[in-house]
Amino acid sequence: QVSELVQFLLVKDQKKIPIKRADMLKNVIGEYRDAYSEIVNKAGMTLQEVFGLQLVEIDTKRHLYILINNLPCTEGKYLCRDEEKEKMGLLLVILSFIFMKGNSVKDSALWEFLHLLHVDPGKPHQVFGDVRKLVTEEFVRQKYLEITAIPLTDPPEFKYQWGPRAEKEISKKDVLNSVAKIQGKDPTFWASQYREAEAAH
Repeated sequence: QVSELVQFLLVKDQKKIPIKRADMLKNVIGEYRDAYSEIVNKAGMTLQEVFGLQLVEIDTKRHLYILINNLPCTEGKYLCRDEEKEKMGLLLVILSFIFMKGNSVKDSALWEFLHLLHVDPGKPHQVFGDVRKLVTEEFVRQKYLEITAIPLTDPPEFKYQWGPRAEKEISKKDVLNSVAKIQGKDPTFWASQYREAEAAH
């Protein structure tokens, strides 16, 4: 059961969509549901030891799990798969922007920022495809970003924040250091972000 669950989790994780406990019970654990936590713990240990992946429950009410990559890749720190690298690069840029703006940005500010990078939500991009879909659907579904409607706005406006996967997988200290490098400043230049990054570390 443990090795089946490990394979099931690895396959599910390819899509980076949170894995439901109900799916694990239905598809793998079945009649061994009494031993559920033992099987999940052992699968978690196997994933950690063999693949450097950590099984984390990100939503205790709905029992949603994700796998977090603990092994730094030789090139980019976050993800080893080539075609994912560019997407992750864009995601890190977006997460940095949100963090530096005080952990929350309006959708209009985000689109304007991406426009400056020549990544336009309205136009198909040769690497990212449909950028709006990637940001508003894929990154949200993967729990890297959270979108919340801003009350009493007409037309409706939305704000973007870090999702639970980003909080667990990505270090705010790394984000601040890379922004500081790009801008040629010391990380302490941004006092509140620096305090938050140090506290989170």
